Amino acid sequence: TSLKYNPAFNIEGKDVVRALFYGLGADGTVGANKNTIKIIGTETDNAAQGYFVYDSKKSGSITTSHLRFGKNKIVAPYLISKANFIACHNFTFLDKYDMLANLEEGGTFLLTTTFTKDQIWKELPATVQQDLLNKKARFYIIDAIKLAEALGLGGRINMIMQTAFFLISGILTKAEAIKAIKGAIKKTYGKKGDKVVNMNYGAVDAAVNNIVEVKVPKKAGGHELPPTVPADAPDFVKQVTAKMIEGKGTEIKVSQMPVDGTWPTATTQYEKRNIAVHVPEWIPANCIQCGRCSLVCPHAAIRLKITKPTDLKKMPKSFKNVDAVGGQFKGRKTTIQVFTEDCCGCTLCVDACPAKTKALKMITNTEALRVQEAVNVKYFLALPEVPDCDIDPSTVRGSQLKRPLFEFSGACAGCGETPYIKLATQMFGDRMMVANATGCSSIYGGNLPTTPYAKRADGRGPAWSNSLFEDNAEFGLGMRYSVNKLTAQARELLGKAVAEKLITKKMADELLKAAQKTQDEIEAQRGRVEKLKKALAKSTSVIAKRLLPVADHLVKKSVWIIGGDGWAYDIGYGGLDHVLASGENVNVLILDTEVYSNTGGQMSKSTPRAATAQFAAGGKKMPKKDIGMIFSTYGNVYVAKVAVGANPGQVAKAFAEAEAYDGPSLIIAYAHCINHGLNLAKGLEQQKKAVECGHWPLYRYNPELEAEGKNPLHLDSKAPAIPFADYAMNENRYRMLKMMNPAHAEELMAMSQKDVERAWKFLEGRFKALEPGK
Repeated sequence: TSLKYNPAFNIEGKDVVRALFYGLGADGTVGANKNTIKIIGTETDNAAQGYFVYDSKKSGSITTSHLRFGKNKIVAPYLISKANFIACHNFTFLDKYDMLANLEEGGTFLLTTTFTKDQIWKELPATVQQDLLNKKARFYIIDAIKLAEALGLGGRINMIMQTAFFLISGILTKAEAIKAIKGAIKKTYGKKGDKVVNMNYGAVDAAVNNIVEVKVPKKAGGHELPPTVPADAPDFVKQVTAKMIEGKGTEIKVSQMPVDGTWPTATTQYEKRNIAVHVPEWIPANCIQCGRCSLVCPHAAIRLKITKPTDLKKMPKSFKNVDAVGGQFKGRKTTIQVFTEDCCGCTLCVDACPAKTKALKMITNTEALRVQEAVNVKYFLALPEVPDCDIDPSTVRGSQLKRPLFEFSGACAGCGETPYIKLATQMFGDRMMVANATGCSSIYGGNLPTTPYAKRADGRGPAWSNSLFEDNAEFGLGMRYSVNKLTAQARELLGKAVAEKLITKKMADELLKAAQKTQDEIEAQRGRVEKLKKALAKSTSVIAKRLLPVADHLVKKSVWIIGGDGWAYDIGYGGLDHVLASGENVNVLILDTEVYSNTGGQMSKSTPRAATAQFAAGGKKMPKKDIGMIFSTYGNVYVAKVAVGANPGQVAKAFAEAEAYDGPSLIIAYAHCINHGLNLAKGLEQQKKAVECGHWPLYRYNPELEAEGKNPLHLDSKAPAIPFADYAMNENRYRMLKMMNPAHAEELMAMSQKDVERAWKFLEGRFKALEPGK
């Protein structure tokens, strides 16, 4: 027991400015507020303090900045409980968080919104309206998104909102504030070039004339807050997950926490973050039904389904469909559904659409659209899945007709990594076991409060675990050994069950000899296992009791070891070599961003020559390690190098071949990254250029082909067709060096050109050397 207390109790003086800023990860809010502290600390005689609260996701999550300023020394080693200034940098937060709970009476509220001065009041939740009334608050709005987009800044609204704060708060005069902010911009973004600096200068100037004060009416009447999670969500999600989503994790009771450290999967579906300003709209008449939009979507927020017309009798009026193409689907209907509430607005789906006239266009994400599409999504999910016998999962379209079992993660909008993980779960997720190295993929893959790995209607889905950064390969090998042991135990006990006449020899033979290469064959084996379980359940035999718990291991398991290049090329390289040399049937997926992405962009051995990164500020002097060719020298390791933006069909083939290969397999997947200094909306285009210039040659090395008298190495891309610089100069990691040290940049760029030419000659020579008869 304890005494009751007021968690908002405040002992700070009236002279201390206490400001709270709620931002969306990667919108620049935290960085701008750090500059705000520096500006006030150096340009005024005020003391300054800042605390910043955010989770481990690189972007897309709520960030909270706690800033204090005052004439006297600030001694406050705790977060702000009563603020006299609150800024909300994302309008959707108002429906999710108690945004004004910490605003003191007479305080100021600044909101970014697309609504006008005359529209905004009726769009606010009733709780926000009441707080503004009760606390006699001053209320300001600014359409920061519109201003940022007009300047080419996308979602980077930080400078607009920072300027608005200074002008409203009056801590500095208008002229002093603008001068100081622009000075900080030059210092922060100078290395990124004059274009970036001038865009941010423009943001400051645009903010000056677009801050609008809203007169607070005398009566509240807004809408009620929607529930954090749906009413039909599981109890655990309502009692634990919902509290964490609301930012009230400290209210969760110890008794409500999982006792064994395991957490339920498929919980991202309850978040509905609604963070996209613009979302894609499908135009059925233009669609060629290739599935590329679905394949490249980082968040599984656009999906493909083919159904019988009879299944669509009760469809909503706004539910779109079109006649399906393809002989096996004659007479059926195709639907591409956008999950508007889960979309991040990255535009990769639009870019990926190969139709002559695009079948997707970006439209404004309005409340009316979200309500409409929520109905359509619910209907879409309830429609029958396409039968496995009608699908070839080794094709783009076939793979995208399978429900993704990795959805709505917290990865960056436009992330280059997640499409590969999503594809693996579509192809093998019902029997997939994942050992995940620490890094971006472990943060968005297993981070609280929600988990993106999902499950089918029958409860089957990926089993996922994360050990350490340095031992992930060994961790995954341990999973493989465990599966092998339990499978062998099950097979041995089957024989004993026959001897005891618990089951027939025919049943045992069918279980032991069944092919398990296709999804249909896997499902047939599951049916046999269910019959086995029913037969054993009637027995009190010791053999029956021992066989029941391991019977499911008679169904083939797919073991995947996933991580980034920092793990695979560097810290976990020794373990990876050990595992691939073991000959065991494991599948390794390297999400290659060519940098330590999650820890902030440090150089790895995958970082190309001439690229700048932390620990390589003057440009990396050595070439990129060719990990694929290194491991292909074992001769018994399947190796593929893929890039979904360059050749999506090759990606699907590589995943199918790697999993089917009865031995170690390695897929090295190009993943564009925010650390490249690239607009992620251009990620697929940049992947194409990486292949065209020879930096990322595509190939598949399949040892099984050699046994068939064929060349095991298949080249899936052509010789370099454009200069390396045509690819590299689209990214700040290369451009920065050219600005800082042009002569050195030119020298390294010339060496990089020779690197790609030499690598292609080596690859081509290897192909010729492996030709049968050579």
